[in-house]
Amino acid sequence: MSMGVSADGYITDRNGGIDWGGSSAEQSLFSLEQVGELGGYLLGRRLYEMMLVFETDPAMRETEANAAFADVWTALPKVVFSRTLTAVQGNARLATRSLDEEAHELAASGRDVSIGGAELAAQAIRRDLVDEFRLFRHPILLGGGTPYFPTDVGPFELELIDTRTFASRVVYERYRRVRVGPG
Repeated sequence: MSMGVSADGYITDRNGGIDWGGSSAEQSLFSLEQVGELGGYLLGRRLYEMMLVFETDPAMRETEANAAFADVWTALPKVVFSRTLTAVQGNARLATRSLDEEAHELAASGRDVSIGGAELAAQAIRRDLVDEFRLFRHPILLGGGTPYFPTDVGPFELELIDTRTFASRVVYERYRRVRVGPG
């Protein structure tokens, strides 16, 4: 699970907005490398609709950086979870099975699968499907909104396995979920 998050832990502001989160060229290149390593992406309707422009709008290819991201995003298999859509475009298909089943099918490629969209990601955390949490922590306090971690889970331990500070002052944090076996 990889998302931008405010310093106080929110992925959207109180009105559902994400315009506070911008991305620098350095961070975009880093994200491009991460997305390029994925074997698939699970996403909700709103994120799918927001990202569809990279597959359908030629204007999104006007810069070298956007064109590179559009190429990687277009090639990536995507599964969209929606109660309202009847069809999707690009290299995506509508989910026909449970989140668990769709996640396991994409993971069969042997490559990492990412999940995006606040509600869908929260469901995946509740179902214990998320092994890593990748936060791009922005230096802003929102004071409310949609939390990165759902408030009805936990406690569970995380191990910090990577961190990086970008020139934009955004701090990347990568955590692995610590799982304790029986006994």
